[in-house]
Amino acid sequence: MNVGDRVRLLTGTEEGIVTRLLDSELVEVAIDNDFTIPVLRREVVVVAQEEGKNFDRAAIDYGPGQTPGRNANASKKDKSKHTVHTPGPAKPAQPSLQEALAAAASSGAGIAKPAGSSGPVASSGGNAKQPAAAKGLFLALVHQSPELLGVTLINNTEADVLYTYGEETSARPYRALAADKLGPKASTKPLSFLHLKDFETWPAVVFQLLPTRPNGDAAYELLTKRQAFKASTFYSSQRPAPVIGKDAYLFQLDEKAAAAIAPEKLAQEAPAPTPEPAKPVGVDAAALKAQLSGDAPAKPVAVVAAAAPAKPAAPVVAPPHEFDLHLEALRPDNKEELSNTAILRLQLDAFEDALTRALATNMHEIVFIHGLGSGTLRKEIHRQLSRNKDIKFFEDAQKGKFGFGATLVRLK
Repeated sequence: MNVGDRVRLLTGTEEGIVTRLLDSELVEVAIDNDFTIPVLRREVVVVAQEEGKNFDRAAIDYGPGQTPGRNANASKKDKSKHTVHTPGPAKPAQPSLQEALAAAASSGAGIAKPAGSSGPVASSGGNAKQPAAAKGLFLALVHQSPELLGVTLINNTEADVLYTYGEETSARPYRALAADKLGPKASTKPLSFLHLKDFETWPAVVFQLLPTRPNGDAAYELLTKRQAFKASTFYSSQRPAPVIGKDAYLFQLDEKAAAAIAPEKLAQEAPAPTPEPAKPVGVDAAALKAQLSGDAPAKPVAVVAAAAPAKPAAPVVAPPHEFDLHLEALRPDNKEELSNTAILRLQLDAFEDALTRALATNMHEIVFIHGLGSGTLRKEIHRQLSRNKDIKFFEDAQKGKFGFGATLVRLK
């Protein structure tokens, strides 16, 4: 299972796109492109492309007024109320991808215009779009749906590019997500997905780029680019993207092109180590006689430094008998808007830490207050408890006090 796969929930009929791999057993899925939820891998199945063809499942057709980034949640269920449009005059034929690339190569434009069109292409807001970039390496955020954007790398140069892709967040300085080689005039599949509703908490993306040409006569320095997103500049960056021929939020990664390494710098070698002076050839007769007679002084014994005493480990503190996993109990002073995925990860980390300390301090039992909610946290806690050999049993705790929002764990 990879980022970008379309999956179906085994516990229902909903389908979505895998937007992140949270850990070895948990993935984030965008359901109907409206919201994201964490789901266990064993609770989803990948939908093959052939299934859509065999069952005649076409792409989603958004109704009047629905444009990427706007009205994403407009009703798509009641299609009977949609106005039936009568066929109008035939539109001019759109150029093929090959024709578009040929036009871009000859004129420097990123996208060839349709036959018979003139003047700038109008955007959805009525303003003329910026001209597409002709050459370079670009980060393109391409609409996969009205609310979901795919992070794509575009190589609009004549050289191959070795690249790495990672993300930075306030909770994690860097996380590597992808590495590969991208050929000339090509683009990657979506490396990750970003949801417009989470714009304020988007991570900064980090690319490392190394241009290379087979049989080329120059080597290049590594180019590192960190791109953060601000609302003041993000929405004005939408324009036609080169190579892929789609509108995208476009950011150039090589405003400063990678510098070629001078041949004389490549020819420099590390200084050779200074050879030790050769020992004189010959045998010291007096020293040899002393060794044979046993009168030679004994070789000094190597002195081994005494190991420093290890610092005593901090004592383990037992958790409270009733451990509350609600966000307001774990972080009472928290003012940061966290996604559902981040909240679930925080709660599971707190649960694992409390259970470990309870076992280490020989507690007999502990109650975890997880609440009802969607049931995802309760289900994940029960799954982990069922695999732990140090647990005697667990059950719903005091329904009169907690309802079904707490679990009693009896420890061995």
